[in-house]
Amino acid sequence: MSGDFLAAMAASSAGRAERAQKLRPASVLLDFLALLPPPVALRSSDAGFDLIAELKLRSPAQGQLKAAGSEDIAKRVLSYADAGAAAVSVLTEPSRFDGSMGHLERAARALVETGIPAMRKDFLVHPYQVLEARAAGAGGVLVILRMLPRDLLEPLIDTAIEHGLFVLLEAFDEVDIALAHELVAARPAARSLLLVGVNCRDLVTLQVMPGHLEKHAASLPEGVLRVAESGVLTPDDAARMAEAGYDMALVGSALMSGSDPGALARGMLEAARTVRGGKPRQGLR
Repeated sequence: MSGDFLAAMAASSAGRAERAQKLRPASVLLDFLALLPPPVALRSSDAGFDLIAELKLRSPAQGQLKAAGSEDIAKRVLSYADAGAAAVSVLTEPSRFDGSMGHLERAARALVETGIPAMRKDFLVHPYQVLEARAAGAGGVLVILRMLPRDLLEPLIDTAIEHGLFVLLEAFDEVDIALAHELVAARPAARSLLLVGVNCRDLVTLQVMPGHLEKHAASLPEGVLRVAESGVLTPDDAARMAEAGYDMALVGSALMSGSDPGALARGMLEAARTVRGGKPRQGLR
């Protein structure tokens, strides 16, 4: 593991997973999942660039973004959908992000009629947590590559694929990106469910590293959606990500702290799609 923050988050997540399994064993959860309709699929736009808009009440780097009791989760995620977001990321980590599985459930329920999936964003360490996400209505999950050894990462990824969830593989450096290449190459039949993102926030210092996203864009796997994570605050930032070769940006703090998140999301999409010429990146299926 890299850094005290990730180590602490992994330990906390493992404790949550253990407690959740005692309350609802995996066998019970699997029986429930068998009754559910298929998860909402992630569909990228033909316009060349998309947003994963995030619901996040607190950021360890920036502090409180919204008070838990005052935020209308359904209204928030529907405003993202109306602005053209391709997916909504929902923080479910409680200790540092004020998230909960209840937030994911409410967001997914509100989004059902829009055809836009919710993604569970957390520090997942156990396949059970992927099943939890599916049960809550999620269409995808985030997996942090540098947080776990490969023998623990692969069960997370394969459980998600088995249940039809997309997986955002989050990388930070060259080592993570090399692993992402291997994980994608080993799953050719599931390529449409795999996304690879670069987080430009150092998860040791929690600081955004300027130029980090541009530096690594070209080294990401071909034939999968590339996602720029953190540090995208303005339409100009989104345009730079499109120019660098990203197909999506995951945007959280800027949308949560802004006075008009819908207008900001639309502005980001317009700027990035203009750079891309209204077409997907060449070679992307």
